[in-house]
Amino acid sequence: MRRRTGHPCVVGTDERVAGRGGELAAELRSAVAGDVDFGTSARALATMDASNYRRVPAGTVAPRDADDVAAALEVCRRHGVPVVARGAGTSIGGQATGTGVVLDLTRHMNGLVSVDPAARTAVVAPGLVLGRLREAVRPYGLTFGPDPSTHSRCTLGGMIGNNACGAHSVAWGTTADNVRSLDVVTYRGERLTLGTGGQGAPPGLLDLVDRNLALLRTGYPPGLPRRISGYALDALLPERGTDVVRSFVGAEGTLGVVTEATVRLVPLPAEPVLVVLGYADETAAADAAAGLLPYGPLTVEGMAADLVGPAAAGLPRGGAWLFCEADGAGAARDLVRAADALDAAVVRDPAGQRALWRIREDAAGTATRMPGGGEAWPGWEDCAVPPARLGAYLREFRALLAEYGLRGTPYGHFGDGCVHVRVDFDLWTGGGVRDFRRFSEAVADLVVAHGGSLSGEHGDGKARAELLPRMYGDGLVALFGAVKDVWDPDGGMNPGMLVRPEPLDSGLRFEGLPLVGVGREAARCVGVAKCRVAGPSRGDAVMCPSFRATGEERHSTRGRARLLHEMALGEVITDGWRSEEVREALDLCLSCKGCRSDCPVGVDMAAYKAEFLSRHYAGPAGWWRRPRSHWTMGGLPHWLDLFGRGTNALTRLPFAARLAGVTPARPLPRVAARTFTSWFAERASSRPPALTLWPDTFTDHLAPETGTAAVRVLEAAGLGVTLPEGRVCCGLTYVSTGRLGAARRVMRRTLDVRGGADDPVVVLEPSCAATLRTDLPELLPDDPRAARLAASVLTFAEALETLAPHWTPPRLDRPVTGQTHCHQHAVLGDAADRRLRERAGLTGDLEGGCCGLAGNFGFEPGHEEVSLACAEDRLLPALRSAEDRAEVLADGFSCRTQIAHLTDGRARHLAELLAEGLDGPG
Repeated sequence: MRRRTGHPCVVGTDERVAGRGGELAAELRSAVAGDVDFGTSARALATMDASNYRRVPAGTVAPRDADDVAAALEVCRRHGVPVVARGAGTSIGGQATGTGVVLDLTRHMNGLVSVDPAARTAVVAPGLVLGRLREAVRPYGLTFGPDPSTHSRCTLGGMIGNNACGAHSVAWGTTADNVRSLDVVTYRGERLTLGTGGQGAPPGLLDLVDRNLALLRTGYPPGLPRRISGYALDALLPERGTDVVRSFVGAEGTLGVVTEATVRLVPLPAEPVLVVLGYADETAAADAAAGLLPYGPLTVEGMAADLVGPAAAGLPRGGAWLFCEADGAGAARDLVRAADALDAAVVRDPAGQRALWRIREDAAGTATRMPGGGEAWPGWEDCAVPPARLGAYLREFRALLAEYGLRGTPYGHFGDGCVHVRVDFDLWTGGGVRDFRRFSEAVADLVVAHGGSLSGEHGDGKARAELLPRMYGDGLVALFGAVKDVWDPDGGMNPGMLVRPEPLDSGLRFEGLPLVGVGREAARCVGVAKCRVAGPSRGDAVMCPSFRATGEERHSTRGRARLLHEMALGEVITDGWRSEEVREALDLCLSCKGCRSDCPVGVDMAAYKAEFLSRHYAGPAGWWRRPRSHWTMGGLPHWLDLFGRGTNALTRLPFAARLAGVTPARPLPRVAARTFTSWFAERASSRPPALTLWPDTFTDHLAPETGTAAVRVLEAAGLGVTLPEGRVCCGLTYVSTGRLGAARRVMRRTLDVRGGADDPVVVLEPSCAATLRTDLPELLPDDPRAARLAASVLTFAEALETLAPHWTPPRLDRPVTGQTHCHQHAVLGDAADRRLRERAGLTGDLEGGCCGLAGNFGFEPGHEEVSLACAEDRLLPALRSAEDRAEVLADGFSCRTQIAHLTDGRARHLAELLAEGLDGPG
C-alpha cells in the first residue's frame, strides 16, 4: 500500500488504479486522438526512469497536442487518477515515474514550432529533443544555452520540469534563465500562459506570496547559482518581476503540464577553444575553479583520475582536470595563465574537442562502474554548494564516504559548485538500504552546513524531497505545500514529488529482484538512455540500431533491459521466461553487441537475448515452438559440414525458404565449389607455423577467397600458417539463436581439438573473433582452456602488426568506403586496422553503425524493413557518396552479403585487397 497524497480525490494505491484500468483506458481512447496503451509492455517500460526508484503506472497516453493533454487530464481527474508527464525518462530522482497515467510527450508533441533569429527565441513542443533544437538553430549562429550531458535524447519539457543546466551554465545559466513563456494545462484543465508581471498566475497564488514576503526574502540561501531544490517561489517577489514562468520551471511536473514553451537562444562562440587544466588532485581542481570565473569561461567542468581511467592518456599531467571552454585563443591563454595548473592542453581542433568532451558526457554512466567491478548508483547525485566552498565540501564529503565504508567518484560542474557522484550503495539488502538513508541524511546536513542546495541540476524527486526541511526549514516547506494546493487542489499532478513526499528509501527498484541472473544484469541499466538517440548514428557508434529504425522504446537497449527487469520481478510481466512481451522486444535486437561498448554501463543485450531465448524455448515443447530459422540458420555450421555444396541444390527446391523458416525476399548464400580447408590441405608451406588461421564456417564454405588471400598476405609477411587439426567452430550461430546448450557442446569440441596449444589464433571473421573473445569464456567459465583460447585470438590486422611489425604492406593508394563490423567495434577494436590501411595507402574512414543483416537476423521473416533501415542509417549513404574508384571494404561476411543484396557493388575483406596488391599495380 502506497502512502496517500493527502488529497481524497486522487487514488493513492496501485491496486485501485489497476482495478479501474479497463474503464479508464476506454474513456481515454474515446477522448484523445493520440495513443493510449494500458498493455503489459507499455506499463513495464514506464516503471523506471534513471533513478533508483520504481512505480508501476496504470497505462500510458501519447497525446498529439494541447487539446489531447487537456482531455486526458479531464478523464484522469474524473477517475481520481494521478498523472505524470514524461520526456526521455532520464530523471535521476524518480520524478518521471508514476502510479497513474504517464503522458509520453516524446511521440507526437516533439516539434520545433518556430524560430525567430532576430529576437533570438524559439517556440518548442515539450517533447522536442534538445539536440534537435540545437541543430536547427545552429545555421543562425545560435544555440540553447543549457546543455546536459544527455542533450542527444533529453527533451525540453523534461529540462523545464527539472530546471536542467549542463556544462555551459557558468555562461548561460539554467533552463529557468532561458525560458521566456510557457503554455501549461493544469489538472483541472485550465490553460494558462505564464510570463512575468504575474502573467498566468492561478487564482490565489499572488495573494499567498503577498502574505509570505518576509519568508520568501530570507528563506533561500544566497550566492548559489545552482539552487534547484524546491519551488523557486522567490521568483514571484515583486522586486524580481513576479516571474510566474521562472517559478514554474523546476516544479517537476507537480503543478501542470507544459504544452509549449518560448525559449531564449544565445550566440554560439565564434572560436570555441577547449582548455584542459591538470591539477594534483580533485580538491586542488575544485579550489581553483572559482578563481577562473572572472575570466569569463563558458565551462568549468571537473573530474578526477578515478573516473577517467585509461582515457587519461590523452589528458595533460595531473590527478584531476578542469575542462574549460573559452571563446577565442586570447581568452584561452588568459585562462591558462590564471589557472596555476600543473599542466595544460589547449585544443582547437573540433574532433579533438569532441573526443575529450565525450569523456565528460559519458561520466553519468561510467561512474556506475567501480574500479573493482562493483556497481555504484545515484542517490546523492547532484548537490551544489557556493563555488568558493567546493574544495572544502569535497574534502568533507570524501571523509563521510570513508566513514560509511562507501566509495564514489565526484565529478561535475565545478565552476557552479555542482557535484555529481554515484556511490556504491548496497540497495539489495535491508541493512544496505538503512545505510543508504543514514548516509543521505548525513550528506544533506553537510550540504546545508556549506550553504548549498540538495539538488544542483536534476531536481529532488523522491531522492531528496523528504530532506528539504533540512535545507529550507518547516515554514518554507509548508509554503511549498500551500503553493502546490493552489495550482493543483486535487493533488493529481505527480503526487509524492517535492510536496508531501514518500520516504526516500521506499519504492527502490531493486526490491524483490533476484541477486543473480539476467534480472540482476539488466538492473545495471541506470536509464541514461544513450541508446535512445534518434537519427543517424555518429562517429563510430553502433548502439542502438533497432531503436533508430523503429523509434520505439521497447526496441532500445534500455527498453529491453527494463522489460527483463520487470520479468525478473514478476509483478507487471507475470509469465517469466515465457513472456511474449519480452520475446517481441528482443526479436528486433540484432545482437550487434554495440551496447557492450557504447552503453556507458556496458549492458550486453546480445548476451541477455541469448540467455532469454535459451530459457524461453527450454523443455520438450520448446523444440516445436522455436522458429525454424533457429534450426537452419542457427545450425549453419553443422548443415554445411553435412551437405557441403549439396546445400545449393537444397536451396533451389520449391518452397525452400519457407521450409527453412527464412524470408524468400533474400537469396540464400551460395556454397563455394571448394572449401578453404580443402585448398589449404593440398598446398605446402615452406615456413614453420607461427600462427593458427581459424577456418570459420563463413570463410571455409562461403568465402574461401578470403582465407586464401589471408594466407598469401601472412606468408608474404614472413609468417608460417597452419590450420587446426580438426573441425573447429566458435559457436556463434548457436549463441545468436539462443541454443546455448548446443553452443557449449560445440565450444567444448573445439577446445578438445585445440588441446593445450597457446599459439596466436588469427580469425578473419569479426563476429567469430568476438565470440571467441567474449562468449566462449563467459559460457564456459570453469574451463581454463576457454580463457586461454580467448586470450590467443588476433584479428588479421592485429596479427600483422604484432607478429610481423617490420613488414611493409603493398601500397594500394586508393580511397576506401564501407563499414567497420559492429562486433569489431564493440569487442575487438579497429585501431590496428586503421593503421594497416594507412600504411597501405588506403584513404578514408569506414562508417560505424550496423549493416542490418547481422547473421540470421536479416534472413528471418518480418525483419526485412528493420534490416533495410539499419543499412540506410550509415552504410548505404556512405556507399552512394563514395568516389567511383573507391574500394568497398567489409571484413564481415554478413556485411558483404548485405551490400551485395542492396547494391550493385562488391565488398571485400582487407586481406583480399592486400593480396591483390602483392601482385603489383594493375
